[in-house]
Amino acid sequence: MQRVPVISKDNLPLMPTKPSRARRWITEGKALGKFNKLGMFYVQLLVYLIDTKTQDIVIGLDPGKMFSGIGVQSRKYTLQMLHLVLPFKSIKKRMEQRAMMRRGRRGRRIKRNLSFTKRNHRKARFDNRRGSKLPPSIRANKYLEYRVISLLCDIYPVKTIVVEEVKATGNKSFSPVMVGQRYQIDRLSKIAKVTLKKGWETSNLRKHLGLHKEKSDKSLQIPETHAVDAITLASSEFVKYKSCVGTKSHGASWIGKVNITESQFTILRRPPISRRQLHLMVPSIGGIRRKYGGTVTKHELRKGDYVKATQGNKTYFGWVSGDTEKQVSVSDQDWKRLGQFSKNKVSLIKRSTGLITTVVKTTRVATLSGLKTLSFQHPVRSL
Repeated sequence: MQRVPVISKDNLPLMPTKPSRARRWITEGKALGKFNKLGMFYVQLLVYLIDTKTQDIVIGLDPGKMFSGIGVQSRKYTLQMLHLVLPFKSIKKRMEQRAMMRRGRRGRRIKRNLSFTKRNHRKARFDNRRGSKLPPSIRANKYLEYRVISLLCDIYPVKTIVVEEVKATGNKSFSPVMVGQRYQIDRLSKIAKVTLKKGWETSNLRKHLGLHKEKSDKSLQIPETHAVDAITLASSEFVKYKSCVGTKSHGASWIGKVNITESQFTILRRPPISRRQLHLMVPSIGGIRRKYGGTVTKHELRKGDYVKATQGNKTYFGWVSGDTEKQVSVSDQDWKRLGQFSKNKVSLIKRSTGLITTVVKTTRVATLSGLKTLSFQHPVRSL
């Protein structure tokens, strides 16, 4: 059974409760139902409780380059599963485009009819050859992971964060992967205790728990691609592989127990909104610059706002992705345009949080014994 997060009157996270109890609290006026920026429903108590003891809740993080998995697990319940679509490719493409635009502007500024020594060359303003530099693409990945974990810690009493450790070959001090990993661990250690696990440890525990991992296509937005490893990492705090040495025998076995249950599965990504650009690739004639990028529209809406749009007898729900003089463009969770609607037919539901959240119906990770019933198509509900 899915559990509902609970926070106290003083905004302290408590143990999750049953949905029926949460509904009763709201009906009796003892709590308020709310949604956080991840689109997750939780209740905030309006009264003080005598017993506020909490049990161990662990977050597992399976970091990746294109996708990451995050899982929230207690000893008895799987509380949340998340699939993060990381902005690595888009950030890398934008950085390459920015470098090209800068080279073009500097090239147009140089007076080529002068000798080289008389040309106006810009002096270096800072040393860009620093060691252990974190690339913007990896920094954006780590920021998204950190933001999601921080929001989860606001509604769950997290004791430990288990991260799968990445090993890079060669000189580790100059590996962007290793630098990003150290940067992330330092930040997460300020939230809760951080434990590192090797990849082979995750694989062994996943097999012991009988969970299936989809390896043929890791871009599939299902729990079996990345969230399964995150749940396995979180479960490693409850199930451990220990050696047993006795007087007549010795060996090793798995000690402990954890229940993998159904939970909410959420897909998260950043809206691919272009930054505001004053100078484009080709300079405009007459020095008149057209508007490009930014989040501001002409109709009191911002790009990334979740809205309701009507067109005839049809109703659409999506995110604002652009505008014209009299219309607003609305896109779905994959940022594919649903249509252009009159500004009077678009109503705001929720302001932009910098995240596109798609909540899949309550599901669970497929087990090795239930592969025949595994389905890669889940009906989705957007928040």
